[in-house]
Amino acid sequence: MTEPKKSLETCWKIGTFCHQKTIPNPSQSKPESWVDVREIVDPNDKKPEDWDAPKTVADPAAKKPDDWNEEDDGKWEPAQIPNPEYKGEYVPKMIPNPAYKGEWKADEIPNPDYHEDASVAKYKDFSAVGIDVWQVKAGTIFDDILITDSVEEAEKIRADLLDKLKKEKSEHDSAEDAKRAKEESERKAREEEEKKKEASAKADAKPEEDLEKLAREKADQLKKESKEESKDEL
Repeated sequence: MTEPKKSLETCWKIGTFCHQKTIPNPSQSKPESWVDVREIVDPNDKKPEDWDAPKTVADPAAKKPDDWNEEDDGKWEPAQIPNPEYKGEYVPKMIPNPAYKGEWKADEIPNPDYHEDASVAKYKDFSAVGIDVWQVKAGTIFDDILITDSVEEAEKIRADLLDKLKKEKSEHDSAEDAKRAKEESERKAREEEEKKKEASAKADAKPEEDLEKLAREKADQLKKESKEESKDEL
């Protein structure tokens, strides 16, 4: 159910930008017999006889020291401990006041200072809009601000704006997907290029390794022949 339209005068607080239509009658005062106390002490509520127990009692385990001298140390008194029988300060039970008449209010009378202003909040142009928002996420941006007194216009513009935002989000998501696909393709290409370079480096190094192996084998053979010749001479 759509609420009926209200004027700013009825929605805003007193004195915000205009005087109220009515004010409490200043010539009236609360009658002396008017009772505005909601509750009274229950006259039938009685404090229990055993309620007034002291807050602390002498520690039954405390003993006067053997070397206590009352002339020098004064009268010995045992230490105090919380009394388990203590119930706290007694608070009488309260009941509804049968004589209560409610909050007194003076009668409303026309406000002599009131005058109707049909131009309230009506401007040819709004140069700025202030928004007081409690938020904890930095970088929040507010845009597409509409000022209107037409619900139908607001709903139409809202629908158009939502369609626009959905389209922008779809385009943004597509662009992000394309960007990720391109980055993935470039990454795989780099990996393939690195593999090719490693394979080529290994292929170039193999002939050198073979020559080194042959040189070591030849040196070992010469050493062996030299040892055999030395044995024959002996």
